Amino acid sequence: MLIGYARVSDTSQNLDVQREALAKAGIDKLFEEKKSGRSADDRPELQAAIEFARHGDTIACTKLDRLARSVRDLHNILATLDQKGVGFRCLDQAIDTTTSTGRLTISILGAVAAFELDIRAERQREGIEAAKRKGVYEGRKSAIDLDRVRQLHGRMKPNEVAAVMGISRASVYRALSSINAAATPS
Repeated sequence: MLIGYARVSDTSQNLDVQREALAKAGIDKLFEEKKSGRSADDRPELQAAIEFARHGDTIACTKLDRLARSVRDLHNILATLDQKGVGFRCLDQAIDTTTSTGRLTISILGAVAAFELDIRAERQREGIEAAKRKGVYEGRKSAIDLDRVRQLHGRMKPNEVAAVMGISRASVYRALSSINAAATPS
């Protein structure tokens, strides 16, 4: 069975082009959603398509970015499909993991994307080191108002402070630790 998956990121966008391409490819069942979702876990219709697929089926989409939002996400989705014995086809990029060429192509694309991420991270580290040598790098500024944490903690428990400020309890404890470290004489 050929199972189609179509997705747009915004409710104002239209799925018609994807529907048409998937229908032309001969899909038997279509799952679609209008949802951004940073990972596969955030997209219920994708999860439903994966759950629906049986050994020997193939899931198809029009473009890789409709299926996955990152290399890691793509790798995880493809690993899940592989475990189930389900293939994957990407119509626009002519990828079909049910063929040896398709498996090679997806592996190469994944390796290139991972390489690009590594290069970008390396450049960022080099830039930070250069800025530190010049004395202009101060690191990431805390988004948490430490004075407010201190005030609220005077009359509330950490979990209550977290709820009021819309942060995690762990963030409250880190803020309190930072406050205490600043208050302790060297």
